[in-house]
Amino acid sequence: MDELTLKDYLRETSIVQSRLIFAAVIGVILIVTLVLRLFYLQVEQHQHYATLSQDNRIRLVPIPPVRGQIYDRKGVILAENLPVYTLEVTPDRVADMDALLRQVGQLLELSDKDLERFKETLHARPGFEAQTLKAGLTDDEVGRFAVNQHRFDGIELRARLQRHYPLGEELVHVVGYVGRISEADLGRIDRSAYRGTDYIGKLGIEDRYEDVLLGKVGYEQVETNAHGRVVRTLARTSPVAGGNVYLNIDTELQKVARESLGEYEGAVVAVEPRTGAVLAFVSNPVYDPNPFVNGIDSKSYKVLRESPSRPLLNRALNGRYAPGSTVKGLFALAALENGRSPEYSVYCPGWFSLKGSRHRYRCWKRSGHGSMNLYNAIVQSCDVYFYQLAYSLGIDKLYEFLTRYGLSRTTGIDLQGEPSGLVPSREWKRRAKGQPWYPGETVITGIGQGYTLVTPLQLASATGTIANRGERIRPRLVHSIQESQSKTRRVLQPEVLEKVKLPSSQYYDPVIHALTDVVHGQRGTARRVGQGAEYRFAGKTGTAQVIGIAQGARYDEKKIAKRFRDHSLFIAFAPVGEPKIAVAVIAENGGSGSRTAAPIARRVMDFFLTGAVEPLVPPKSKITDLQDGRPDQT
Repeated sequence: MDELTLKDYLRETSIVQSRLIFAAVIGVILIVTLVLRLFYLQVEQHQHYATLSQDNRIRLVPIPPVRGQIYDRKGVILAENLPVYTLEVTPDRVADMDALLRQVGQLLELSDKDLERFKETLHARPGFEAQTLKAGLTDDEVGRFAVNQHRFDGIELRARLQRHYPLGEELVHVVGYVGRISEADLGRIDRSAYRGTDYIGKLGIEDRYEDVLLGKVGYEQVETNAHGRVVRTLARTSPVAGGNVYLNIDTELQKVARESLGEYEGAVVAVEPRTGAVLAFVSNPVYDPNPFVNGIDSKSYKVLRESPSRPLLNRALNGRYAPGSTVKGLFALAALENGRSPEYSVYCPGWFSLKGSRHRYRCWKRSGHGSMNLYNAIVQSCDVYFYQLAYSLGIDKLYEFLTRYGLSRTTGIDLQGEPSGLVPSREWKRRAKGQPWYPGETVITGIGQGYTLVTPLQLASATGTIANRGERIRPRLVHSIQESQSKTRRVLQPEVLEKVKLPSSQYYDPVIHALTDVVHGQRGTARRVGQGAEYRFAGKTGTAQVIGIAQGARYDEKKIAKRFRDHSLFIAFAPVGEPKIAVAVIAENGGSGSRTAAPIARRVMDFFLTGAVEPLVPPKSKITDLQDGRPDQT
C-alpha cells in the first residue's frame, strides 16, 4: 500500500508570502526608480531635453561662407582655399566629453595644441555649435575615423575649405595670414558674423581687409533626431562668399627685390609715384605663413621669435632707421625755400665746428671737398655743407619741413599697425627726455643722423613725393575689390594726401638735376650704379651709423662686428622725366649706400622698366667705396 503524502500548507503559504513580498519590494523599487528618473528628466534636465526636443523640430545650422581670395596685379593667386577634412564636436550632444576625447585620441593623434585650442573654444562658444577638434586630417586618419564614426555621438567628420598660401614665404609681410579665432578675438568681433567658421585674418591684407574677405554666413534649418543626426532640411539661406582682393604688388618684381637683398636683413619698397600703388614690399628675412593657419607649434614659433634676424618683424612697415644722407635732397629744398641760392657756397675743410667749440663734426671725406654749392653738395654728399645748412636753418624749420613730406607721420598705407617716423623737435625732446635741445643735435640732424628715424615705406613715399614735385599720394597695396556675386571689380582710386607748397615749383629743378647726377655725373657718389642704364634716374646714397665713433677715431668696417656695421641706404626714382617707379632700399649692416643698396635699387628699376635684370654680383669685400655721408664721429 502506497504511502499517503500530506501537503504542508503552512510552509507553502510562507513561501508564497515571501515571493509576494519580494515582488512587492521589486515593484516599489522600480516605481521609485521610475519616479526619480521622471523627476530627473522633467525637473533637473528639463532645459536640456527641452532644447533637444526643440532641436528635433528645427535646428539652425550655420553654413560658413567661402573666404575671398587674394591676387597680385597680374592675377597670380596669393591666398586660396583648399579642401580639408576636420573633426567637429557639438558639445551639447556629448554626455562625457573627457571620455570622448580619450576614445578619439586612441583612434587618431590629438596634439596638446589641438586639445588646448578645443577646450578654449569649448568655454567661449555656445554648446549647440559645432567646434573644431582637429583640422587637416590625412587620408589615413579620415579612413580610420569614418569606419568608426558610429561609435561616437556628437562628433562628425566634415569637409571644409582651409586657407593656403601657394607662394609661402614670398609675400608673408604683405598678405599676412589667417589663424584660429582666439578668446581675445571673440571679445572684439561680432560673433554672429563668424558662426560656423574658426578663422580670422591676423596680419597683413588678411587682417586689414577682413570685412571684405570674410563674406556672410548662411544657415540651414534642419530636422534632427535625438542623436543629432539630420533627418531632413527644412529651409536654407545660402552664404555669401567673401570678395576677392587684387593687389598692386607685382609678384615677379617682389621676387627680384628679395633676391637682390640676398642674405642682408632689410627692406625694399617700390611705389608708383603718380598713383601711390605699392609695386614691391619686401622685408627680409621671411617665414612661411602656412603653419600659422591651424596654429604653429610652440617649438617652431619659439625659433622664429628668438631668431637674431627677427623674421617676424615687418621691416618695410615697422623697421625704423636713421635715413642718413638720403634726406639731403629734402634739406636742399628747405634751403631754397628759406632763401638760400643754389650757387651759395660753403667751404668744406673736412670738418665743421660750432662757434666757440673745439668739437669737430667730420665729413666722410676727411681731406675735405673744398668749395661746395648746393649742386655739388648733393652730388658728392658733402656733410659739411649740410651741417652748416642745418645749423643756419635751426631745428624748428627742419622739423616743419620734413613733416610736410610725411617723415614724422604715418603714410596711411592700407595695413594695420603702421608706426610714425621720428623727426625730432625741441618739444619732442623736452617731452620724451626731459632735456633742452642742443645746437650740436641740430648739426647731425642735417645729415639724417641723431634722433631722426624713418621707415622704408615712409622713405619711399617721400621719394615719390619729390618725383611728383610735391604731390604726396597715399601708398596703397590694394588695387581693386571684386564683389563675389556680381563679379564686378571696384578700383580704389589714388588719394592725394596733400600738395607740399613751396614758394616756387622750380625749386625742384636744381635738386632733381643734382640727384640725377648722383648716379649719372662724373663725381656722383653712386656713379657706378648708373653706368649702362637704358633710362635716366635720380638717386641718393645714404649710410646710417649703428654705433658712434669717438672724436678723432676712424671707422674701420673690417674691425667691427657685422651687427655694428653701418646700414646701407639708397633712394631713387625713374625715369627722371616721367617717373613710373620710386624705390627705397635699406640693407642692414651693408656698409656704404653706393656699394650695397644702390645696386639693389638698380636691379628693381631695371626689371620694372625693361623686363631684364643683370645677374647678381656680390659686393666687393675690400672697402673702397664712398661712405655717403657717414661721419667719423657724432
